[in-house]
Amino acid sequence: MRVTASALPDVKLVEPRVFGDERGFFFESWNRRALAAADIDVDFVQDNHSRSRRGVLRGLHYQVEHAQGKLVRVSEGEVFDVAVDLRRSSTTFGKALGVVLSAANKRMLWIPPGFAHGFLVLSDVAEFLYKATDYYYPEHERTLLWSDPALAIAWPLSGEPTLAAKDAAGKPLADAEPYG
Repeated sequence: MRVTASALPDVKLVEPRVFGDERGFFFESWNRRALAAADIDVDFVQDNHSRSRRGVLRGLHYQVEHAQGKLVRVSEGEVFDVAVDLRRSSTTFGKALGVVLSAANKRMLWIPPGFAHGFLVLSDVAEFLYKATDYYYPEHERTLLWSDPALAIAWPLSGEPTLAAKDAAGKPLADAEPYG
């Protein structure tokens, strides 16, 4: 497993070692020892799985209490995955990072607690899986406005995305409830 820091150093790209032949492929999607050696030494308490169609944008979600770290990946299709640093004391506060994750590239992204997270589906459908370090608490969930110009996210959109009501009503960074 290769783990590299991104432009937001605490967000890490995880590339598993993939073994493939004419039968298909095999890779470890989680190995505590390997990730702990790369400073991702966490306990996961919940696994989540979603399926969405092209143009669906989910996010940017975070919890103000019980902040969740997430290890995310795509098992079918392709998404543009985004993390935004909401840790007020961080030198990268308010900065966003976007990467393409797909079933084909098998990349994963580690998003530590203190970040908002979301994704846009680029393929006809996408199945998105993630491990979380804390449970979901709807009363603590907040939504950062996906289209806030202050975030400068270059969403690869062709037209308007399909949004949930809570995502359309997200708050801009200037009004968001940050960490710390």
